[in-house]
Amino acid sequence: MPASTPTILATSAGYRPHRRLRFGFGPMLAFALELGQECGPRAEGRPRICSIGTASGDDKSFQRDMEEAAREAGYELHHLSLFPAPNVEDIEDYLRGFDVLWVNGGSVVNLLAVWRAHGLPEILHRLWQDGVVLAGISAGSICWFEGGVTDSFGPDLQPVTNGLGFLPGANGVHMDSEDRRRPLLHALVADGTLGTALCTDDGTGLLFRGTELVEAVAETDGVRVTRIERGADGVAVETDLPVRRLR
Repeated sequence: MPASTPTILATSAGYRPHRRLRFGFGPMLAFALELGQECGPRAEGRPRICSIGTASGDDKSFQRDMEEAAREAGYELHHLSLFPAPNVEDIEDYLRGFDVLWVNGGSVVNLLAVWRAHGLPEILHRLWQDGVVLAGISAGSICWFEGGVTDSFGPDLQPVTNGLGFLPGANGVHMDSEDRRRPLLHALVADGTLGTALCTDDGTGLLFRGTELVEAVAETDGVRVTRIERGADGVAVETDLPVRRLR
């Protein structure tokens, strides 16, 4: 069952410590699945997630960890792999069978290049318009915007300006745990390299209906979501947004 409107959940969240597994799924992933089942739960059973790990080269060990976390949470999880070749014949038809497409972190630059080689931007745009929820963390958050900052090229952060552009402006991720991101985003917004940036601390996310930000949400306490925009004097101005705590 699709979401009621085109929906994107862009986050720096989703996973939490687990006493037996590498990680478990937190409230943010549960929220994504709620969004994906707005028109009613699937008649055939468990919520269905497709994990897309292009940004980390479809790492097989991480895919197994995702499957274990999904089993523990009671979700049905499968993968779209593009390395060394697509693991399904009809990508669009395959992806249409899920409630949520969850894009994992890694290199957003490599993700965008590989997706474009396989026609994913056009496929994902159609699915988004048809109500399949698009969501993700880190690179899987930045990709939906026009741009952001990334360590995809090496240890020094650099701008990326060729995002998919489903959402306007830029996206900053891991703002509280990677302290080099904030000053660079301020500089890039101030000089016009990037448009207005919506930024998430670890544990937070941004919910969009169509291209409009509906709310900021968090799965932990004491975290911030901010907007960085260019002021009239050409200086970047940062403001805090209200955040709803997920339970």
